[in-house]
Amino acid sequence: MSAAMDTESTYSGYSHYSGHSKKAHRQGRDRHKSPRSKDGSRSEKSVTIQTPPAEPLLGNDASRAEEGQDDNWGETTTAITGTSEHSISQEDIARISKDLEDSVGLDCKRYLGLTVAAVLGLLVFLTPIAFILLPQILWRDDLEPCGTVCEGLFISVAFKLLILLIGTWALFFRQPKADIPRVFVFRALLLVLIFLFVFSYWLFYGVRILDSKDTNYQGIVQYAVSLVDALLFIHYLAIVLLELRQLQPMFTVKVVRSTDGESRYYSLGHLSIQRAALVVLENYYKDFTVYNPALLTASKSRAAKHMAGLKVYNVDGPGNNASGQSRAMIAAAARRRDSSHNELYYEEADHERRVKKRRARLVVAVEEAFTHIKRLQAEEQQKAPGEMMDPREAAQAIFPSMARALQKYLRTTRQQQYHSMESILQHLSFCITNNMTPKAFLERYLNPGPTLQYDRDRWFSKQWTLVSEESVTSGLQDGIVFVLKCLDFSLVVNVKKIPFIKLSEEFIDPKSHKFVLRLQSETSV
Repeated sequence: MSAAMDTESTYSGYSHYSGHSKKAHRQGRDRHKSPRSKDGSRSEKSVTIQTPPAEPLLGNDASRAEEGQDDNWGETTTAITGTSEHSISQEDIARISKDLEDSVGLDCKRYLGLTVAAVLGLLVFLTPIAFILLPQILWRDDLEPCGTVCEGLFISVAFKLLILLIGTWALFFRQPKADIPRVFVFRALLLVLIFLFVFSYWLFYGVRILDSKDTNYQGIVQYAVSLVDALLFIHYLAIVLLELRQLQPMFTVKVVRSTDGESRYYSLGHLSIQRAALVVLENYYKDFTVYNPALLTASKSRAAKHMAGLKVYNVDGPGNNASGQSRAMIAAAARRRDSSHNELYYEEADHERRVKKRRARLVVAVEEAFTHIKRLQAEEQQKAPGEMMDPREAAQAIFPSMARALQKYLRTTRQQQYHSMESILQHLSFCITNNMTPKAFLERYLNPGPTLQYDRDRWFSKQWTLVSEESVTSGLQDGIVFVLKCLDFSLVVNVKKIPFIKLSEEFIDPKSHKFVLRLQSETSV
């Protein structure tokens, strides 16, 4: 009998979907027949009809209306209408193509800079070796014997070059974290300084040693050693300029997300604007909660509904002056709209009640699901009469019991676009493998996490544009404001200098801590 009822409900659901499909088809045909509007604007509304078998476990419809949902919502629904959040116009396509061209240019610039740095580094390391080997190759018979002194200098040059090689690899040859719009000024200055330094050494070597064929081989080796020592000092200067200079905090930046107003404060040192922007973005991905555009649709629809309620009519005709009556109507409409805060209050209260109810159901469902699995010890695995499962199979076995409650909770909190069924199963198997509690499993879904917690394809911010009135290579200053823009929102960064703090000292003698007990003449008994 239950099977028959299931078959009947399925058939009724499919017939319901068929009716909606025919209706949608007729509406689409009529819409294609109707002429376009004069301004040529395209409608952003889209109608999506989903059958029950094709509906994913966790839908990605961010704009589903939650106002009229009861506790059994979603069990028999087959037709869903909504408004799309994103639309692509010709201007967007042109902007995307421009961004692709810019990215190709950035890649070429990055590889060009890396090639120049690699060639210059190879020249720096081969120069001392060339200084020592060229006299041995060109006029070996005319050189004066050097003996033990030159051998000790050879060992010194070898170890100094090894230290310089390791330090250069650790400081310069690191995988870049981002593409910046302009060159790094201090790094470019260091490259120019190294080039001029090596060029001057080669010029002196060619004029004083190669042309005259100097026979003092010990002096030639000491000349190469002095070059290696100078290169080590330049490497120390690079560490100071590139790493140590920015460690002391000098500025405080306030980062505000433009859509929801979420803000954070960070302390920065002496950095350029483009490097400060990189630091801000690195902290954004780990500190800010993930951007959820679905949370903004409710407020936008409520504001549009209130604005639609304001209507002004000129009852005396276009030629008569009815400004006083119009002002009165506007005032009446404004007084009528003053009660909108009550509507907002009850909407938020009802939403909080629904979230708490579905949260409680989710917690109970997950706790009950976790009670059905048990970790087997090493000695119990030999005696287990039943079928043993790995963590993935165990997760697939207990997931259906909590899937419905989790689906309803994610839809109510508008998080369903960030959690696919595969990602939930992976997280569940991870929790089972590491013997984690149900509370640890639910932490990811009950509290929205930072952007790094979610898959990269679900980020709304991958490519950024730095907007600044000052040059991006200039250093931070008090009062500078720059903006980091992406496709859907922007980060507004306000820079404030840390004030100079004057701290004084006051000495208190420990013997001065003396007290006297004062008693009144009349005391309570």
